[in-house]
Amino acid sequence: MKHIIALFKKDLLLEFRQQYTFYGIVLYVASTIFVLYLAMGQPEDQVWNGLFWMIQLFVCVNAVAKSFLQESRGRLLYFYSIAGARDFILSKLLFNALLMALLSLVGWILFSLLLGNPVANGLRFMGVAIFGGLGLSLVFTFLSAIAARAQQNAALMAILGFPLIIPQLLLMMKLANTAFSQVILDSLSQIVLLLAGLDILVIALAIILFPFLWKD
Repeated sequence: MKHIIALFKKDLLLEFRQQYTFYGIVLYVASTIFVLYLAMGQPEDQVWNGLFWMIQLFVCVNAVAKSFLQESRGRLLYFYSIAGARDFILSKLLFNALLMALLSLVGWILFSLLLGNPVANGLRFMGVAIFGGLGLSLVFTFLSAIAARAQQNAALMAILGFPLIIPQLLLMMKLANTAFSQVILDSLSQIVLLLAGLDILVIALAIILFPFLWKD
């Protein structure tokens, strides 16, 4: 746990020192939403929800892609000498989960300001947005580790990620739809458990498989 916290603090300090990365992503989100506003004004509920998750997907790809791709071979060798593989991957998963949770809230605020806020249950949608952001960050963090070992090819992460994330994205959209009305979805608890199970599965796979990439 000590190594995980130390590596997490390292990523957090780097993010504070290189704030242009975070603000660049926020600018990307704001400009995209503004273009959508100019093109279609304030869309209906279903379109609003679909656009929100599509933008969250691309934001996650841009935010998480640098997790391993920015690490040089010499730096990875240094981390290899002071920490274990599981500590390293868990610190990356934790940091990116926190980053995507923050970006999900920022995205919702910008959507509400520019495209209106048709959400009837704000607390539920906020919970779904944070929960969905965590799921996206876990998948793409693990894929970023794989892509980093394939000649630093960021395109590989997108190629592998989109087929894997589509089922999860559809479930999150369906779950988020419940926040737009007072109608209670019968399968709400099953969807939440399924998404939580998928997140746990990704974490387990990362813990099991990343040490083999780490040794390579």
